Amino acid sequence: MSNRLLRVNQLMQREISAYLHQHYGSEAVAITITSVEITGDLREAKVYYSVFGEEDAAAKAGKFLVRKLREIREVVAKNVVLRQVPLLEFVHDNHAPRTLRIEELLAEIDKKEGKP
Repeated sequence: MSNRLLRVNQLMQREISAYLHQHYGSEAVAITITSVEITGDLREAKVYYSVFGEEDAAAKAGKFLVRKLREIREVVAKNVVLRQVPLLEFVHDNHAPRTLRIEELLAEIDKKEGKP
């Protein structure tokens, strides 16, 4: 991936996250925009988000983000200079629970082996 795409991804992530938390603090407090992956032609972008809570919280957050999609695209258009605004797709990033579970399992193994 080119440096330009990485910078665009980071900029979009920052802008979307800032907008959500500034304008929808109570609704977006549990939502974290974890990353953005834009295609090489800059026409489409996957916006990955994680949610603090159970699966129903993730579903609720996904519906909220889809309802605010138009507003979010307008913010991206205004604050990220691109020839055209990419189509956004929100994807639930459920790596956090798996990561925590792996860390728990590794800690259990360390305890069994007598490591600090």
